[in-house]
Amino acid sequence: MKVAIVHDWLVTYAGAERVLEQLINVFPDADLYSLVDFLESEKRGFIKNKPVHTSFIQNLPKAKKKYRNYLPLMPLAIEQFDFRGYDLVISSSHCVAKGVITGPDQKHICMCYSPVRYAWDLQGQYLKESGLDKGLKGWIAKLILHYIRLWDLRTANGVDEFIAISKYIQRRIWKVYRRESEVIYPPVDVDAFTLCEEKEDFYMTASRMVPYKKMDLIVEAFSQMPDKKLIVIGDGPDFEKIKAKAGRNVTLMGYQPYEVLKEHMQKAKAFIFASEEDFGITPIEAQACGTPVIAFGKGGALETVVGLDSENPTGVFFKEQTVSSLCDAITVFENNIYLYKPKNCRDNAEYFSNKRFIGDIGMYIDRKLEG
Repeated sequence: MKVAIVHDWLVTYAGAERVLEQLINVFPDADLYSLVDFLESEKRGFIKNKPVHTSFIQNLPKAKKKYRNYLPLMPLAIEQFDFRGYDLVISSSHCVAKGVITGPDQKHICMCYSPVRYAWDLQGQYLKESGLDKGLKGWIAKLILHYIRLWDLRTANGVDEFIAISKYIQRRIWKVYRRESEVIYPPVDVDAFTLCEEKEDFYMTASRMVPYKKMDLIVEAFSQMPDKKLIVIGDGPDFEKIKAKAGRNVTLMGYQPYEVLKEHMQKAKAFIFASEEDFGITPIEAQACGTPVIAFGKGGALETVVGLDSENPTGVFFKEQTVSSLCDAITVFENNIYLYKPKNCRDNAEYFSNKRFIGDIGMYIDRKLEG
């Protein structure tokens, strides 16, 4: 069987790339396609140093840093790949990869991280954060996204089977495409984290400092609770703004090496997670360390963190992205801290391991090909 794997773009190693890495482990002989490939030589290990078939966008001016600016050309670019001769095409898609053209005797399975977020329900948020919600540029952006929506909806018919990365995304796929999908949770390298039973008297959070991550909300909440210590790891465009809101009990460490991040995850009393994510990897990594999670109760966190209504809780949820709601959740957590067992957190995290993903995706594809 000849297999092709199509990924939106190869520029970094993040959540979607972790899934791609395991897909390549399942199909080591598959050919790899991507709109652009700007991975540095020392970072190509996760694709097994495979050659990558790229689109014409690869060679456009300033594409290495400004590839996202070519969004209007991406539908055309992804349609130019020739998949004749392949039996199975797997699209690893959060933007346009699912729009590849396949024939009636080819199976196209889409690993869908989300329908194009900035074209559908999150359009308003993205336009505002990009400064494109007003003026002539705003109208041009809205027109482009209108075109992207029409194309995105049409190309959903070219997918034979959809895989959703969470029940949250499963609902979004149904809302946008009116297509059924099966949930297979993404892989998390839980083996890279070690269970730690002894916790210290501090909370922690870690993320890139951009608006939707709500790092400012976490810092503001702890600044109103001076008796509780918070350590923040991460950098980004909002760093200085967030630093200005930090009380004396809040330590902003900026970007830190992976080992420093893991050490703090292991020792923290709890990990704070305030964003609405499609899935969310860091709460699982924290639980792999035996650390419970205080999370915003929407999105993927509801599927990866076990709340207080369970016999073996691994975290607690707050209902609103507000300072008062988070403060209340921290109080609930501390009043029930005796219920959170590091071993239960670790056991829950192991359900999302690389090994589980490889087994699930292999059985799923075998079943669909037989069908």
